[in-house]
Amino acid sequence: MQTDIKASVDGTLLAEAAADAVVVIEGSRYFPPDSLVIGTLKPSAKPYVCPWKGAAEYFDVTTPKHTLRDAAWTYPSPKHSAIEQVGHDFTGYIAFDTHQVQVA
Repeated sequence: MQTDIKASVDGTLLAEAAADAVVVIEGSRYFPPDSLVIGTLKPSAKPYVCPWKGAAEYFDVTTPKHTLRDAAWTYPSPKHSAIEQVGHDFTGYIAFDTHQVQVA
């Protein structure tokens, strides 16, 4: 039986995917783009560049009760060497800050 991994806040589902579709990088779980619930992420202006993965884009997570600043991120164009190192193309996959979002 395959297990799903979910990301949620306050009972609001943000993403859900089969465990084998989620990519783990440096302890963070990256969900495939098609597993996201539309309307729960809003672009953030936070800049960040990872030395080995490349430029990240951050998102605020919105629920009916809260807006969580910079609680999710993606690498829209990760470095080719990072994709090789991870062993999976994680372009556009979304990770969540586990201090703000429950991922299980």
